[in-house]
Amino acid sequence: MFAVFLAFSVPGCQPGNQAADTAAVGAPDPMVRPGVEVLIQDSLHLVSGKRVGLVTNHTGIDRNRRSDIDILADHPDVELIALYSPEHGIRGEERAGAAIESGFDEQTGLPIHSLYGETRKPTPDMLNNVDVLIFDMQDVGARYYTYVSTMALAMEAAGENGIPFLVLDRPNPIRGDVVQGNVLDPEYSTFVGLYEVPMRHGMTPGELARMYVGEFGISVDLTVVPVDGWRRDMTFDDTGLPWVAPSPNMPDVASALAYPGTCLFEGTPISVGRGTDRAFRWIGAPWLDGAVLSEALNGYGIEGVRFEPATFTPTNAGDRKFEGVIVHGVELVAERSDYDASRAAIAMLIETYRMSGDNWAWYEAHFDRLSGTDAIRLGLVAGTSFDDLVSSWDSDVRGFETVRAPYLLY
Repeated sequence: MFAVFLAFSVPGCQPGNQAADTAAVGAPDPMVRPGVEVLIQDSLHLVSGKRVGLVTNHTGIDRNRRSDIDILADHPDVELIALYSPEHGIRGEERAGAAIESGFDEQTGLPIHSLYGETRKPTPDMLNNVDVLIFDMQDVGARYYTYVSTMALAMEAAGENGIPFLVLDRPNPIRGDVVQGNVLDPEYSTFVGLYEVPMRHGMTPGELARMYVGEFGISVDLTVVPVDGWRRDMTFDDTGLPWVAPSPNMPDVASALAYPGTCLFEGTPISVGRGTDRAFRWIGAPWLDGAVLSEALNGYGIEGVRFEPATFTPTNAGDRKFEGVIVHGVELVAERSDYDASRAAIAMLIETYRMSGDNWAWYEAHFDRLSGTDAIRLGLVAGTSFDDLVSSWDSDVRGFETVRAPYLLY
């Protein structure tokens, strides 16, 4: 048995309250409080007097950039006893895919258990003496981002060990009212995409946690402490909250908006700009002609984004693509925050594959993991048209929106 509770109700932001959402559009931006502030100010009873384990990293902060670790460790009514680290480490400084070592937090002396090394799911020993397990990290709103996979596995472990699980919610930085891309085929379930959600899912971590329980079979006593003051039509820039790069190559919201599409290029020989100040906002390779490529891509007429020729040089990129080499390609320039980066990526894949010739090489397993299917890769190789490659996406998104509706909080 399991239960899902809201820690408190946000006036005007009830699940499915479309009228309230519509009325809020154009109104002055409210003060947005992340879940950690709501917990401390309004719902401390959830953790008071309990031994707490905290799954977090450098993005678990309040509006003043104070870390959850320090907030909970210093609170006289809370006993923080263990920390759990995801990909990129507890301070978010490790490159993508690098194994994270367990150890101790220098500031608090607390043990840090790695969830991105030998194990990605907390073991019973890691949870010893924990009365409640808390999750607080900033997701970027795309299926491939591994923080919510860490959340799902931590939820499973908490449920198996009879420990309540508490999500301190945060905004979806690329809006909660936009859903785009293909839906993952469950045969391709991996750590970079566990469940059948689209490339751009439009949900917060707390909403995803509720759906994991209600739709995907995770059994745990779940409580979500909501964000206060967030609207679904907001990007992170609208919230007034401080942006902290969730990972080394996610420098800003513009990169996050492009990521649901350009991340697919991680499974190709094309650079996504890792090791530059605009990672995921541009793609390139030494053999590409940026002017020709941008002209071809702008011809697709994808609304809300234009493609401009770009030249960049990756430095300390981490993906070993063209280190220190000048590459040519295109930059995605957003004209609206609801542009479809996933469709843009299909157009870019078609054109870069065509232009690359013998320079192209698939990293097949990784590309298919990210795509959540082998159909995109096989279609590109077969010369399938853009329209045919994305033909099922709209109906898939509508189906997903029906599934997710009961779990939305804002």
